[in-house]
Amino acid sequence: MVLADRGETLPAHCLRPRPVERVWGRRRLPPGFPRGPDPDAAIGEIWYEGPEGAELLVKYLFTSERLSIQVHPGDDDARALGLPRGKDEAWYVIEAEPDAVIGIGLTHEVPREALRAAALDGGIERLLDWRPVRAGDILYSPAGTIHAIGGGIALIEIQQNLDLTYRLYDYGRPRELHLDEAIAVADPGPWIPPFIPEERGGGRTILAAGGAFVVERWRLGGPARALGDLLAIPLAPGGAVNGTSLAPGSVWAIAGDARIEGGDLLVAYPGANVRGAALELCA
Repeated sequence: MVLADRGETLPAHCLRPRPVERVWGRRRLPPGFPRGPDPDAAIGEIWYEGPEGAELLVKYLFTSERLSIQVHPGDDDARALGLPRGKDEAWYVIEAEPDAVIGIGLTHEVPREALRAAALDGGIERLLDWRPVRAGDILYSPAGTIHAIGGGIALIEIQQNLDLTYRLYDYGRPRELHLDEAIAVADPGPWIPPFIPEERGGGRTILAAGGAFVVERWRLGGPARALGDLLAIPLAPGGAVNGTSLAPGSVWAIAGDARIEGGDLLVAYPGANVRGAALELCA
């Protein structure tokens, strides 16, 4: 991977964060996150952008209100529009208020015309399967899944690198809806968790696999090598990559291999299959 501002290939580098305003965002963020020039802006997302053409994108989300009820296209529908890929997402919850919920999938199968009617009259709020969430939960949302993140949540979102959302319902906010597009790509039924987390030993847990990308958690008590192109997201202070300290709120792009000295990390890489040699413990 190449640092755009230095033109230099490195085994690991820290991605630059970019704050993004959202109507459902927050005016106060945890220390260490950039706010941009307007101190009163409601920041909903911090984007960590890799090189042009990167397959994955990492964001931090901070919600004060519910996001719209929405859906994203899959690979085939996106490519029919001339786009490079669809948009699977995964959410790792880092903070949640006691009553926080995420809506993912519907409570039962709904005919598409009934789904349109529910989006128009607001009944879709009752059709969405609102699930309580707490810190440490992970939800993998394949493209086509109808969903909405609730208020009072801070989470890490890992997604295919596509900025395309079709809104079905937005609680009366004056924003555009995309009913035709959303209903055409939506899976109007329940969400079934696509993967059960699996311990692999050595502090390595597979959190999600089988979709467009794999998410792992590495709790490392000693030195290890991260092998192959991947994104690493520190969850707690401690540890280092190639001698540089790791801190929450940063995202690291690793190419080739890198030496990691301990730490608690989320790791993501493209593809449906778990890499057997993604992590190598050092003696």
